Amino acid sequence: MDKKLLEILVCPLCRGKLVYNQETEELHCQVDQVAYPIKEGIPIMLTDKTRAIINEE
Repeated sequence: MDKKLLEILVCPLCRGKLVYNQETEELHCQVDQVAYPIKEGIPIMLTDKTRAIINEE
C-alpha cells in the first residue's frame, strides 16, 4: 500500500484515520470497527463493501 495514499485516505463513515492490514489486504477503521478491501491495489472505499472487525484485533 502506497504510504502517501494511505496518508490521504480517510474512513468515509467517520473521516477517521485508516490503518493498512497487510495480512488481509484491507484498510481498517478503528473508530467504526470496519475493514475496507483492497482489490488489485485499489482501495474499495464503498460503505456497502465493508466488513465488521469487532473483537478481531
